[in-house]
Amino acid sequence: MTRPPQPPPPPEAPPRGRLSRARPLRIAVVGGGPGGLYAAALLRRLTPGPEGTGPEGTGPEVTGPEVTVWERNAPDDTFGFGVVLSDETLGGIEHADPAVHAALRQDFVRWDDIDVVHRGRTLTSGGHGFAALGRRRLLRILHERCHALGVRLRFGAQAPPAAELARSYDLVIAADGVHSATRQARADVFRTRLTTHRCRYIWLAADFAFDAFRFEVAETEHGVLQLHGYPYAPDASTVIVEAREEVWRRAGLDRLDERESTRRCADLFADALGGRPLHGNRSQWTAFRTVVNDRWWHGNTVLLGDAAHTAHFSIGSGTKLAMEDAAALADHLAHHFRGHSTVPEALAAYEAERRPAVESTQRAARASLEWFENLALYVDQPPRRFAFNLLTRSRRVTHDNLRLRDAAFVTAVEREAALPPATPPMFTPFRLRGLTLRNRVVVSPMDMYSAQDGTPGDFHLVHLGARALGGAGLVMTEMVCVSPEGRITPGCTGLYTDAHEAAWRRVADFAHSASPDTALGVQLGHSGRKGSTRLMWEGMDDPLPRGNWPLAAPSPLPYRPGVSQVPHALDAAGLAEVREQFTAAARRAARAGFDLLELHCAHGYLLSSFLSPLTNHRTDAYGGTLAARLRYPLEVFDAVREVWPADSPMTVRISATDWAEGGTTADDAVAVAAAFAAHGADAVDVSTGQVVPDERPDFGRSYQTPYADRIRNELGVPVIAVGAISSWDDVNSLLLAGRADLCALGRPHLYDPHWTLHAAAEQGYTGPGAPWPLPYRAGSRKPPTGRADGR
Repeated sequence: MTRPPQPPPPPEAPPRGRLSRARPLRIAVVGGGPGGLYAAALLRRLTPGPEGTGPEGTGPEVTGPEVTVWERNAPDDTFGFGVVLSDETLGGIEHADPAVHAALRQDFVRWDDIDVVHRGRTLTSGGHGFAALGRRRLLRILHERCHALGVRLRFGAQAPPAAELARSYDLVIAADGVHSATRQARADVFRTRLTTHRCRYIWLAADFAFDAFRFEVAETEHGVLQLHGYPYAPDASTVIVEAREEVWRRAGLDRLDERESTRRCADLFADALGGRPLHGNRSQWTAFRTVVNDRWWHGNTVLLGDAAHTAHFSIGSGTKLAMEDAAALADHLAHHFRGHSTVPEALAAYEAERRPAVESTQRAARASLEWFENLALYVDQPPRRFAFNLLTRSRRVTHDNLRLRDAAFVTAVEREAALPPATPPMFTPFRLRGLTLRNRVVVSPMDMYSAQDGTPGDFHLVHLGARALGGAGLVMTEMVCVSPEGRITPGCTGLYTDAHEAAWRRVADFAHSASPDTALGVQLGHSGRKGSTRLMWEGMDDPLPRGNWPLAAPSPLPYRPGVSQVPHALDAAGLAEVREQFTAAARRAARAGFDLLELHCAHGYLLSSFLSPLTNHRTDAYGGTLAARLRYPLEVFDAVREVWPADSPMTVRISATDWAEGGTTADDAVAVAAAFAAHGADAVDVSTGQVVPDERPDFGRSYQTPYADRIRNELGVPVIAVGAISSWDDVNSLLLAGRADLCALGRPHLYDPHWTLHAAAEQGYTGPGAPWPLPYRAGSRKPPTGRADGR
């Protein structure tokens, strides 16, 4: 039987994710906001040729990718009003697509000033540099660019599910916003974490242009509300009104519709608006949500913009981040496609590049939004300090950076703070009880693991002596253990024998004689369940292979289940014995000549583990509520305070958060600090974490300082701020803003024992806050690095 002719076989499909010259790459974009549209335009311009210059002028061999954008709304439907873009973002846009940049440039409103209105007084800081335009205009520019390039724009169309698109397109870009359906459908893959914050806010607009970026506070009988305003056109401004949830409810704003809310906000900020009205655009009160994803791509699907990450509006625009995402994604796709690499390789490279920048922005945004959440803590600050505090809230703008922008403003802030002329904030004195520190720098406690049977030796004399000569106002020992069983490792120091006392006296005598104005502090602690471990460089928190000693804790919970030794729960006799060990060590510390004593109630050691609900499961008087968990640490504090010299200060170090679900919170930390202050603590040393091994710290520059800030400004208690404070600029910023009284630095002092003296030299400071030891005075100027004439 003769078979009928068969049609030719279809061309072989290219491997998924590889560019083929047989057909254009097919790209689906879900979401027609600025990020999705900009990505579509940039990707449409790509070609797989050697240069990848775009479809214009690339020759007939290959066309650009086929790009389709789905947007469920109409072209002119948009929320919000103005969009702020930084100079850095604009530079990236100009490089990636000059046509878009040229169109944007025609519509930008630019200004340099920030106005901070504090109780009717306007304080202006200049030199900042902003550019903004209307969101509708931005979308129109991107629509026109996409049309010109041949991007298929499907408005009023719900995109098919991403999983369906992924089967028929080479690449799927999910730019579908903070409520991304694509992300939600595969939350298990992207491992999404959402955090809803404490303030409610509403986006509004005014029909006039502010002269500057304006921050204004309204203090009402219900609490404080704040206005964020900025121009985006010659005759228009964005106005955002924000308040903590409880203030928003007390003010009755939760019961108002859009029209009533708009009128009420205009009344609250009538002075800022000059009595003019506000208007909305389907504006609703909402709470900001921080979106974090552990992964941004899966297969040939990638998240972009708010779908992948959000950053609070108080430090800039989510549009800015989305457009930067789009540029980075296009760059990596161009690079990889030209080499016939897979889509997943390009997506992995995109995420690797963008994630660090986005995480840095999110940390800054978190600091900023929390500052505004706690705004009520700062309104009683002097006006210029308040303004400086606001401007430096995210930690991206600093004392030195702000001086470069507006030296007169910073000088006025320093004058208001009564700083002596030409004296950086870090070199002002600070008094704790009968001790006056010559400056605000503290050498943080750092375990050296170099003792023999608890006795500090020559290493400690040189280590602490060098830092005492290095200029810091206060030099702290490592955690000094109160008993053999209270050591972390066999290399930890102690203060439980006469030999220990004598050895520490030798260190103290040298520090006081070689650098008379340096104070030396001792930190007393007990390792609890984190003891009997190897030296740090042999395996931190790993149990000793032999020679272990028994561990004690509030509850029989090992630090690392299945790895660490199980501690025994202290009974009444054990609690009394440990308390006596602390008081005996305190007496020895006083005789050894220490100027200050710090009780270590942080980092998961014994007293810390009483405070955390994750480590204290007791059912007696020392467990349960926070007040009960505080009982034993306060008993130890009281016992030590009683034997410590009355005129000598005593501080306490706490972990302000466990960085773990169900653990100590920032609210708990305030209560803990208040309790210790009520019992006579002269300052609270505010650290975080290290309580449980599965913590998830939010690492970053000065990342622990917001906890110290809140305690200081809510309680009025002096605080020592710690945690990745790495520059003298950071120290000056924190002090002048009123977020800390002292700053403790560890690793910088390991890198440079004379860090404080070098900070003085770099700032041109030669006053009494940083005197150079006489033998070192010839080195008080930074050595020249080359000849002025170039030879």
